[in-house]
Amino acid sequence: MASPSRRLQTKPVITCFKSVLLIYTFIFWITGVILLAVGIWGKVSLENYFSLLNEKATNVPFVLIATGTVIILLGTFGCFATCRASAWMLKLYAMFLTLVFLVELVAAIVGFVFRHEIKNSFKNNYEKALKQYNSTGDYRSHAVDKIQNTGCFIKVMTIIESEMGVVAGISFGVACFQLIGIFLAYCLSRAITNNQYEIV
Repeated sequence: MASPSRRLQTKPVITCFKSVLLIYTFIFWITGVILLAVGIWGKVSLENYFSLLNEKATNVPFVLIATGTVIILLGTFGCFATCRASAWMLKLYAMFLTLVFLVELVAAIVGFVFRHEIKNSFKNNYEKALKQYNSTGDYRSHAVDKIQNTGCFIKVMTIIESEMGVVAGISFGVACFQLIGIFLAYCLSRAITNNQYEIV
């Protein structure tokens, strides 16, 4: 059995880890809300542009909405696990964060590597939409109208090129930010487990 002074030293460490992990989890939860909002905004405002990429690109807003929802749920679970100071729940939270980290890291790398293919796909579909343009109002013709009222094709291509690197960089940064959460959840779980053994 550990000495009372040793247990007193462990309590502030656990409290410190809990406080920092709660702050981290709140920030993580906020990123989920932001992703959800961006996904909804993309679905409402940018659907015309996505339709010029290809058929699968129109699912991008749904992916963002789903990712935001998962992050909100994980953030809520992480907050609950931290408040309850449950070692197994914190380990499960760290495992989920690791999974999300890997998925985001792969998505950021794929987006960055294939940024030129995305640009070429947009260009090819835009040219095809121009050739098949009609005033009856199919979705591609509507997208062409939208681009020519708000800016020329070169401007759109410049924005895609400049913003793709920013998007990949932010995705990579968010993924790396999750390493902090994984570390904090693991350390708190370990401190709680060690404290329980000291009490026994």
